[in-house]
Amino acid sequence: MYGSYSGAGRVRLVATAAATAAVLLATGCSSGGDGEGDDKGGKSPSLGQRPKAEDPYWVNPDGTAARQVAAYEGGDGGENAENAALIRKIAEQPVAEWITPENAQEQAKGFTEAAAKADREALFVLYNIPHRDCGQFSKGGAADGDAYRAWIDEVAKGIGDRPATVVLEPDAVLHLVDGCTPDEYHEERYDLLKGAIKRLKQQPATTVYLDAGNAGWQSPDALFEPLQWAGIADADGFSVNVSNFYPTDASKDFGKRLSAKVGGKPFVIDTSRNGNGPTTEGDPSERWCNPPGRALGERPTTKTGDPLVKAYLWIKRPGESDGTCKGGPKAGEWYESYALDLARNAK
Repeated sequence: MYGSYSGAGRVRLVATAAATAAVLLATGCSSGGDGEGDDKGGKSPSLGQRPKAEDPYWVNPDGTAARQVAAYEGGDGGENAENAALIRKIAEQPVAEWITPENAQEQAKGFTEAAAKADREALFVLYNIPHRDCGQFSKGGAADGDAYRAWIDEVAKGIGDRPATVVLEPDAVLHLVDGCTPDEYHEERYDLLKGAIKRLKQQPATTVYLDAGNAGWQSPDALFEPLQWAGIADADGFSVNVSNFYPTDASKDFGKRLSAKVGGKPFVIDTSRNGNGPTTEGDPSERWCNPPGRALGERPTTKTGDPLVKAYLWIKRPGESDGTCKGGPKAGEWYESYALDLARNAK
């Protein structure tokens, strides 16, 4: 089953993402330079960008975690102040924007323009492949291949010539390997992924990482040919551990073994929630879904000390639910108590 391995909870709320991008597009809202950003009159806290040499990705001053900090800081101190300090650990870091099906061009344009005004790079996840998630918590995706191609084209047009890094379709290749996606959809999916990479790479400043699962799900021997069929040769590299909890060292080992089989391609690691590694408690089939006791991992950076590891990224947005399990809300919705625990447990 899907949940046994990769972790769901990747759906972003359409209204939230589209509305945020529209506001950014209309107002040019961003935090500039390496110092503190502009105050937003109480709407969101003052957030600066990380030093560009260490982390070139954009901190969204109006992200979900930032709004949660603002809500706490508008309280009466005490526990609110403590909670605000905890959630700032998330809000002050760049996290990926998950582009939703509606208004994709507007979202991509809004986020990339805001990032460019802050002299930073936008980080996106594209997660809309037809027959997505095999009917699990994040099921859905584009209606058909033509709809998907049109959506990718919208995203590419929205990015334009501004810098952007794209993590392409978490689990899409893995579900072809593990049998979760029915055989009749395999040929189309390979074609769609290959086409998406080629279309996105037409943009002059766009970097594309094709998702390749995680250290606990399938082996490099099972993955390298499917990745080749999906167009890894035209991508800049691949991503590992998206929305999962495997330690960074384990992810490095997995990524390096896989890289050796796909032409030495580099990779990025999602470290958003891997500070305590995966849980070993509870039903193995549900360990991926909102597991308790997890922690934020290494902060995002391009200074990894390893030429094959291009960056540690927060691809899964810390504090957003994996799905309606263990008391969580729907996949992709803000899960306040879980966010606080991730920050509280961080080393």
